[in-house]
Amino acid sequence: MSSALPAARTEAPPAFDNRLAALELLERRFADDRTLVRRGGRVTEIAPTHYRVGGLSAIARLGDIVEHRGQGRSRRGEIVQIGRNEVLVAPYESSEDVGVGDAVFTRGPISITPHPSWRGRAIDALGRPIDNGPPLIRSAQQDASEAVPPAALARQRVDTGFMTGVRVIDIFTPLCFGQRMGVFAGSGVGKSTLLAMLAGADAFDTVVVALIGERGREVREFLEDTIGAASMAKTVAVVATSDESAMMRRRAPDTAMRVAEHFRDQGHRVLLVLDSITRFAHALREVAIGAGEPPVARGYPASVFTELPRLLERAGPGMEGTGSITAIISVLIDGDDHNDPVADSVRGILDGHVVLDRAIAEQGRYPPVNPLASISRLAGKAWTPDQRVLVSRLKAMISRFEDTRDIRLLGAYQPGADPELDLAVRQVPVIYEALGQSPVDGPSFDPFSDLASHLRAKERPHVQAE
Repeated sequence: MSSALPAARTEAPPAFDNRLAALELLERRFADDRTLVRRGGRVTEIAPTHYRVGGLSAIARLGDIVEHRGQGRSRRGEIVQIGRNEVLVAPYESSEDVGVGDAVFTRGPISITPHPSWRGRAIDALGRPIDNGPPLIRSAQQDASEAVPPAALARQRVDTGFMTGVRVIDIFTPLCFGQRMGVFAGSGVGKSTLLAMLAGADAFDTVVVALIGERGREVREFLEDTIGAASMAKTVAVVATSDESAMMRRRAPDTAMRVAEHFRDQGHRVLLVLDSITRFAHALREVAIGAGEPPVARGYPASVFTELPRLLERAGPGMEGTGSITAIISVLIDGDDHNDPVADSVRGILDGHVVLDRAIAEQGRYPPVNPLASISRLAGKAWTPDQRVLVSRLKAMISRFEDTRDIRLLGAYQPGADPELDLAVRQVPVIYEALGQSPVDGPSFDPFSDLASHLRAKERPHVQAE
């Protein structure tokens, strides 16, 4: 009598596979030293804007995120200074509930993982949704802990212009894809309205709007009314209101830039609207002074002028095979002083500047752009040769008109004595009228033809009268 042995099993049962997978997951979890309890410390000192943590100096890196656990709540902050025995943490939320002896754990560098579904959403500086929508989908690809601009010689050349739809911009300071343009204005001059008009340009695949230090009341109005539902569908809004901590206002521009870089790497032509870089500089100053850095220029520490180019240089054309980031950066002029340190520094980094003049706004001309003080360093790539000659003549005519304003007000101007001045007196007010535009007027698709049509319409009655 012979008995056959049972055949050996060649496959593991499903229950065994599940246990093995669980063990592998647990092993990977503890293989990552960021999850170990030893990467923690205790709060040793608390200030209104910072607190110090002992026990993290050997493992901490500047920019690492830490998590504070106390009173049943968990809040995060960022390491901004590392000493021999302690690190200085600037919290993203208030530090009022932080107590001496509370546990603090590191979580490594910040990670922003944008996804195409983020378009049409509003997020905060840490990439969390604030629009009461569904949870955000995270991209599987992890971003770099410290984003850097493309190498200078690896970037594409900027050589293609586009229409913004704003006549005064497209005529006097035209823009190109990948350009970085500043909008310099004092408070209450019309800066936000102009930025919203520029954000509605049809030339872009994706728009990223960063509202830094804005009044909370105006955020919803800006997104829903000024930008509108049509443009908002392709827009990612990053918001840090004025009541949020300095660290949130400091982090928001970087988050917006990371979102823009993600879509740029996907081949999109991205428009980044950042309002405003001055409030970003204020947040940098607050954090730096809290960390003990001395001020060097009107209260601004030296690190502020290091961080500004590090952020702004990340915008621009991407590497071959990718898209571009066209940046419109608003600069809030403190006290209408265009020689303010932040304004002066940013002006040297950007590829041009549009100056909004309060005197023009008081005359009721909107957008209140001063065409003589504004310049686009890449205008030559957007103008045709004929347009370049025409704009040069228009600027000369406007300059002649403005330079003789006082003489004409005193009654010293005599028609017929200077034919060029006669032409300027007759046509410059018409040019100003033609350049007027509001959001309800809609975009201009051919600004030079619109200007010519307006001049002809106003010149015809004058010719008939003669």
